Amino acid sequence: MDKQELQKLRDLPIEGVAERLGLQVTHHKCLCPFHNDHHASLSFKVSKNTYRCFVCGESGGPVDLVMKYLRKDFREACRWLADENNIILTEYKPEEYRPQKPFDASRYEQFFEHPWLNDEARRFLFDERRLDPRVVRWCRLTSWKDKQGVPWLQTPYYDRDGRLIGIQNRNLVKGALPRFRFPQGAECSIYNLPVLNLLKPGETLFITEGCSDCWAMLSAGHKAIAIPSATLLKRKDAEQLSILNSCVPSVASDQRSSAQFSILNSQFSIRFAMYPDNDVPGERLFLQLKEVLPSLVRYQLPQGCKDFSDYYLTTQKFLKNS
Repeated sequence: MDKQELQKLRDLPIEGVAERLGLQVTHHKCLCPFHNDHHASLSFKVSKNTYRCFVCGESGGPVDLVMKYLRKDFREACRWLADENNIILTEYKPEEYRPQKPFDASRYEQFFEHPWLNDEARRFLFDERRLDPRVVRWCRLTSWKDKQGVPWLQTPYYDRDGRLIGIQNRNLVKGALPRFRFPQGAECSIYNLPVLNLLKPGETLFITEGCSDCWAMLSAGHKAIAIPSATLLKRKDAEQLSILNSCVPSVASDQRSSAQFSILNSQFSIRFAMYPDNDVPGERLFLQLKEVLPSLVRYQLPQGCKDFSDYYLTTQKFLKNS
């Protein structure tokens, strides 16, 4: 892990990290988890991205908070933060790769031509997540096992033109670390961009947090893309969404006149919608996206559903029992 990667972890919003840990932050304060607190004595200083308890004296930044709260060492705390925020760390990359090498798509493209799902992947996708098999095929999800026999789900990331730009490997052993691994140079930002080429005039495009919610949204019959994390909306992702705000189908667009392009732009403008997670980070993410996409429509999840995947599973169980 180099200095730039470590700085990314230290720059994660301290209150967002606290909320990911399960702390209830209100007005930049919460109950201190490090002593028997009853009066919200743990305070967050957003300008310095730090926390401090004025009773027991515990203080620090995002990495320190994870280390102390989860009782992890420095390396484990960094891994946890990276996993929670889809940040790629050098230590997650196979040793045979050198940091300066770019992502070698040709090395991996063959794995997604004929996807294969092991028993662990099938249980995760179809029994636990209850996904539509057509969605799994569309997303070209595949699986593999490492030398230690650990099963991994392999998720490809494509740009809008269908070029492989990154891969996310998800550990299918619950609670195991690392949860994710990324090949050298992988670019895993906005997920499922090829779906933009299937949008019809005036159709709604849902924005979800993470691949799992995106798969659930697709299985529910909607078109969707996903951003990596609610804790931190990357500037590059925000810029890409801003471009999509005036997106039109790419078919023969380079052959059209500027007047024709303007007409198509108004006809094919994308309607953005979102089901924010039922927590503070989800609400914060919606507000951040609303600044980038002023027309973004909010849909409220039912009480008791923490995210859209949870809502989708609830509806699937209801349909099965009815």
